[in-house]
Formats: sequence, structure tokens, C-alpha cells
Amino acid sequence: MISYEGLENALKERGIGKTELSTELGLSTRTVAKIAKGEKLSPRSIKKIAAYLGKDPDFLMKSVSDNKILQLLREEKDIKLPGGLYHELQVRMTYNSNHIEGSKLSEDQTRHIFETYTVDIGDGVPVDDILETVHHFRAIDYVIDIAEEELSEDIIKRLHYIIKHDTKDSTLSWFAVGDYKKRANAVGGRETSKPSEVHKHMEALLKEYNLKKIVTVEDIIALHAEFEYIHPFQDGNGRVGRLVALKECLRHNIVPFIIEDSKKNYYYRGLKEWRNEKGWLIDTCLDGQDTFVKLLDLLEIEHD
Repeated sequence: MISYEGLENALKERGIGKTELSTELGLSTRTVAKIAKGEKLSPRSIKKIAAYLGKDPDFLMKSVSDNKILQLLREEKDIKLPGGLYHELQVRMTYNSNHIEGSKLSEDQTRHIFETYTVDIGDGVPVDDILETVHHFRAIDYVIDIAEEELSEDIIKRLHYIIKHDTKDSTLSWFAVGDYKKRANAVGGRETSKPSEVHKHMEALLKEYNLKKIVTVEDIIALHAEFEYIHPFQDGNGRVGRLVALKECLRHNIVPFIIEDSKKNYYYRGLKEWRNEKGWLIDTCLDGQDTFVKLLDLLEIEHD
């Protein structure tokens, strides 16, 4: 859905109506009707109207999601609202997701970096921990921006690039930042997809998932588990996988889940045993959904 509040205000400033706009620019009646209904216009029409009114296209046409949580995140992100859902999601998910993967930064240190964009953390913290914290903030921004797009390999690779670029790994010739792994790897002694098989396995996974007409939280948990079984990247799979799960929850109007670092042993057990016993991972992720619900309740945000 599109909000044309900016366009309405710009027309009032110029003292013209939609009919005059249509006549001046040669817009079709269908285009004018789309504006009235809040339907998406073509990029060509948007640019033509923006140029005529001397306004930025983004000012005239604002995307509005039917998902209240996603819409709130976008609004708070745009105005950089402190202390709201966007703020807390950034801090809590970034801290927990990075700490699960071995980051030495505490939640308070993570919060300090997000809130002040400065570092005051003492000695002994690897530079990559700081870089990947800032990168994770940007990755969540990216997820919020593109949440409603169909999940694709390009989106998943972009998330990996955002997380891993400029880190120590990016200086290694064999480490493919923003692309699938070049060397075979194992997780906890378990075999993962070979480099030559990754694209085929990812393509099949996304095809099956994107064909679903109704997506449930259990479907997203299954997507996450199978993604981790493929383990498409040399490193960073856990963080990317959890970001993908966040994106898909926002896409399908499902309350997201945050896996807390304190629950990582249950989380790892659930992933390891997924193909034998699905209940363990599902229960852990639903517990993470309860964590998100508590945050919504704390901030007095309505949810289903």
C-alpha cells in the first residue's frame, strides 16, 4: 500500500487538483485512480509527477505496510526514535545474535555503540566484534527496508556482504564475502553442502518455500533449519540465517523471534537434531517469539 500524503500536500502548495495534474502531465485516468486508491504507480509516473512538482519522489510516495509491526519499525527507523521498538530490536537482536557466535561485547556495550556511535569498551575486544556489531545494525535496516520482497539468493548474499565486509575475513583470498563458500566446511562434525552443491540446494530450498501460499512461524523455523544445514557461506551463516528469519516474519505478518544467548545450547541442540526431532528447535524459537511479545507488551504495542 502507498500513502500519497506528500503528493496531496504538494498539490495544495501549488493550488492544483488531481484533474489539473492529469491534464498537465497527460496522465491516464487509471493513474489518477491508482493515486486515489493508494495503489503503486510505475517508476515513470512517479518521476514525471515529482519533476513537475519539484519534489523528491520519496517525499511524494511513501510505502505503508499492512503489517503494524513492520510499519512501526519503518516509521521509528526513519525518525531515529530512541527507546522504541526499532531501537530495542537493534540492540537486543544484534547483541544476542553476535554473542551466540562468540562476540565479546556485552549488551550494554552493544547499546552504547548503537546509541552513541562511539566506542568506549576498554581493552581486549577484537576489532571485528565492533565492526560486525555496526554491520548488524545496518543489516537489520536492510531487512526492514526490503521485508516485503520475495526471499531470494541475492537478498541472502547481500545480508552476508553487509555483515562480513571490511572484517578480517574479507582480507582472505579464499573467503567469499557476499557469495557462497569456496571451501567445504563442517558444523559440529556434521557435513554441510559442498561448495559445488550450494547454489542447487539453496535454489531448491527457496523455490519450495516461496511456493507456499500461507506461511506459518513453523515454516520459517523450518526454512532457518534447512538453511543452516546447507551452511552456504564460509562463516556468518548463523547471523544471516536469523536475519532471514526476521525478514520472513515481517514479510508474513508473524511476530518475530529473538534467540537469546542464554538459550544458545537449546538452539544448537535444536538445529543439530532438526531432521530427527523438530520439536526442540520449534520450542526454542517459540520461546524467542515470547521474548519479542514481552518487548511489545513492555512498549504497549498491540499484536495478534
